[in-house]
Amino acid sequence: MLLSGVCFVAVTVIVRYIGTRIPAPEASFIRYAVGSLLLAPVLFNIARGKLQVHNWALISVRGVIHGIGVCLWFFAMARVPIAEVTALSYLTPVLMTIGAALFFGEKLYTRRILAIVFGLIGVFIILRPGLSPISIGQVAQLLTAPLFAASILVTKKLTGTEQLTVIVATLSVICAFTLLPLALLNWVKPNATELMLLSLTAVFATAGHFTLTQALKMAPISVLQPVTFLQLLWATMFGVLLFGESIDAYVILGGTILVASTSYIAHRESVAKNQP
Repeated sequence: MLLSGVCFVAVTVIVRYIGTRIPAPEASFIRYAVGSLLLAPVLFNIARGKLQVHNWALISVRGVIHGIGVCLWFFAMARVPIAEVTALSYLTPVLMTIGAALFFGEKLYTRRILAIVFGLIGVFIILRPGLSPISIGQVAQLLTAPLFAASILVTKKLTGTEQLTVIVATLSVICAFTLLPLALLNWVKPNATELMLLSLTAVFATAGHFTLTQALKMAPISVLQPVTFLQLLWATMFGVLLFGESIDAYVILGGTILVASTSYIAHRESVAKNQP
């Protein structure tokens, strides 16, 4: 889980460094195009029928949702301090809990509802509506949360019928196809440095997904979730050291509340699974 956090923070730092010259749809398309090349052996086995895909419809829906979410994330990352983007990303597990109740029929007990409320309070502390203007980058990051939550919930359902390698590889290629038309609308020729850095995001993101999956195999989410708090600390540190961003106490406080909320939700889910 630590390695996963390092990989995802590396992606965040690289995208922040690239900035806004390359449009978000194009940057995210290049990321997934390179990711598809990295996963070419798996895709080749799918094409030859050695790996079976049982639910192309659900896989396609998940890919489109996730692709749009990543595009919005790239847009936000180039415009919002990396600590704030990282803190707001903790909203995704909170929305996953709500989505699981709405679509999978999972029960929302009082403790989980309170944890969700505290998570939303954390978001309000970060954004401070009424006290600070909400930027378009912040809006984009907020929109990523329900999209990523939906993507993860669909992925959870797919694990019942699909192999892990199939889930990861098809996500990459469908995201690339989803983003290609948007990228072509306003294509800006990347220079060699930008192309290399965007390729690095694919390497780090792919490694992050594999280490995250391995972590989920080795330990329950209730144990792993608190470790994600380190991503906020690292993002804050890199924002200060590399980009001269100031340390925002509201972002740290709101992010801490969000992490505590998602950790408690994960803990209650673990307890519920162990009960008859």
